[in-house]
Amino acid sequence: FSPMQKVGIKALKNDLSHYIRLAAADETVLVTDRDRVVAELVPPRVAEGGTLAERNWAELVRRGVVRLATVPLTAPPPKNPMMTFKQLMADLDADRDDR
Repeated sequence: FSPMQKVGIKALKNDLSHYIRLAAADETVLVTDRDRVVAELVPPRVAEGGTLAERNWAELVRRGVVRLATVPLTAPPPKNPMMTFKQLMADLDADRDDR
């Protein structure tokens, strides 16, 4: 267990990325205003509700392994096939014949 860091608002604004990295590294940072704690920067909580898959997905997002979409998907992407199924099968057969 490491001691909590304390930082004043002005110092926090001047070096915000440093304190965010501390919180991301599972450290709590106490934000003070005139020596009075007014806020805490804490590591993100692990999702508690939902299915196991939803909790795992939330953990991947929290760790930065995946990013959520910035534009919501309103409809399926347009279909733009490169070839028909029949052409694909013919292409595979031709590749097998080359062996």
